[in-house]
Amino acid sequence: MARVYNFSAGPAALPEEVLLQAQSEMLDWHGSGMSVMEMSHRGKEFMSIAAEAEADLRELMGVPSNYKVLFLQGGASSQFAMIPMNLIGRTGKADYFRTGSWSKKAISEAKRFGEVKVTVNSEVEGKFTSVPAAGGFELSADAAYVHYTPNETIEGVEFGYIPDTGDIPLVADLSSTILSRPLDVSRFGLIYAGAQKNIGPAGLTLVIVRDDLIGTPLDGTPTMFNYATHAENESMYNTPPTYGWYLAGLVFKWLKGKGGLAGMAEINQRKATLLYDAIDNSAFYANPVDKACRSWMNVPFTLADAALDESFLKGASAAGLKTLKGHRSVGGMRASIYNPMPEAGVKALVDYMAEFERTHG
Repeated sequence: MARVYNFSAGPAALPEEVLLQAQSEMLDWHGSGMSVMEMSHRGKEFMSIAAEAEADLRELMGVPSNYKVLFLQGGASSQFAMIPMNLIGRTGKADYFRTGSWSKKAISEAKRFGEVKVTVNSEVEGKFTSVPAAGGFELSADAAYVHYTPNETIEGVEFGYIPDTGDIPLVADLSSTILSRPLDVSRFGLIYAGAQKNIGPAGLTLVIVRDDLIGTPLDGTPTMFNYATHAENESMYNTPPTYGWYLAGLVFKWLKGKGGLAGMAEINQRKATLLYDAIDNSAFYANPVDKACRSWMNVPFTLADAALDESFLKGASAAGLKTLKGHRSVGGMRASIYNPMPEAGVKALVDYMAEFERTHG
């Protein structure tokens, strides 16, 4: 059976090379006679897998030595609670940017643990299509941290810059853009990301947190929700998502073979440009996002006649272009073109869009 081009927002496609390697190692990892799924997380085999994956990630992202890298469970949604539980106690207050569906959820959860100020709210008439210009916001002097979502997966809205928060720790939900381009980790106090877009399979969550932000949780914080628990035990306090960790390590190796994050950025920019040009040069398709705030990873678009949506999706599926339906809250289409999506996949989509316009426009 031929593999399709999977444009799902997540769980998303994985590199074919990674899947083939995992397949070849499924029953016997490096002569151990065991699958990685069967290994003790404290055994020397898995400990070597874990250590190498962390080392490769640190190299790829240039993670400074005063940051811990945690491989956790619970998805990015659990971090909506873990972050205030661990960080807000210093002042009892935090600033949040409200720029789309995921930041709205983060705000709602944070309000359970302290005083939350929505410093930025880019919603206009129920829609999110832009972010503020750099410096176009005021922060609370007593905020324990500032939280933002660099890329809103559902709306396809992305920050083209890292907000300057001065001495206030900056927290970022990088679930849909992590590893897609170089990033100065030292600009952040904490980065978190669900794995199922650019890292690996669903079930693994990555947290990169500066050392000085660990160890002052709110009273009553559960042991498993305390970053210190995981930092002190090298993410092995309980049984971690071992197979997801292993697959993430294979993805990190794959990225290094692609020229690292600089090489990946060049590929991703070409893919996004190709798709946006196809949309912009057509009267049949449209993208609702301000051009200065368009996502490299998630490209929503609409057809001139919404009555053609089902026909478009049916034809795309027949052509091997899968999961292009937009989120139910936005409608239309959405093409998620994360790292594993090859340029040939985007080219195939653009060609299909042109043919569909020719026959239905």
